[in-house]
Amino acid sequence: MIEMISYEFMQRAFLAGILIAILASVSGTFVVLKRYSMISETLAHSALVGVAVALVSGYNPLWMAVFVSVFSAWLIEYLRSAFSLYSDAVLAILLSGSLAIAVIIVSLGGEFNSSLFSYLFGSILSVSAEDIVTIFVFGVIALVLLLVFSREFYFIAYDEEVAKTSGIRVRLLNYLLVTIVAIIIALSIRVIGTLLIGALMVIPTVAALQFRVGFLHTSLLSMLFAVLSVVAGMTLSFYFSLPSGATIVLCVLCIFILSLIFNRK
Repeated sequence: MIEMISYEFMQRAFLAGILIAILASVSGTFVVLKRYSMISETLAHSALVGVAVALVSGYNPLWMAVFVSVFSAWLIEYLRSAFSLYSDAVLAILLSGSLAIAVIIVSLGGEFNSSLFSYLFGSILSVSAEDIVTIFVFGVIALVLLLVFSREFYFIAYDEEVAKTSGIRVRLLNYLLVTIVAIIIALSIRVIGTLLIGALMVIPTVAALQFRVGFLHTSLLSMLFAVLSVVAGMTLSFYFSLPSGATIVLCVLCIFILSLIFNRK
């Protein structure tokens, strides 16, 4: 263990992974309670469009991913509220469309290379000090907003109609929540990967919900499960030369299975 953390790239990887685990699990609690779990996958694929555009045009992939992901989040919320479309239908349409657009862009630009592959499956070992600073700054802002409006977000997730009649600005807060989730996902795809970030956002919360311990303790358990998964996944990845993103997801899946077995007994 000491040998592993003696390398600077591993120190950056652990720090980035833990930051992402905290952000994903806390925001994932509200996403799961709203029965909006697939939004993480949809926004991750939308962010991939931004990455594809950036690789072809030469822009910064991170900022393009954030821009496209936030735009997609607003579009999802607008379609859901303005046209009374089912949430899962909107997410399925955007997910399929985003993936198709990303593939076409990289095909036309001839940029289907290792750079795009790292955004698909994550490349946590290549995280730079600048990436960590960016994740930390935006992560702190996102966490502060989630904590400040946590009661309202929970109320809306529990019953949106009652929240409206209670005077809560439901539409504005829904836009705020999806914006926060979009930014967190865009920041995470370099670390965990487009195809895997949804698991880190949803599975720890679902595992924590099995214990039925109330909202606050569920959020804390979800955070604990996510951080443990990152630490265990990174350790196994280092010593057995396994893909880091996939190993982290397998670890969180194991925690979910254990939570089912524990609560079954």
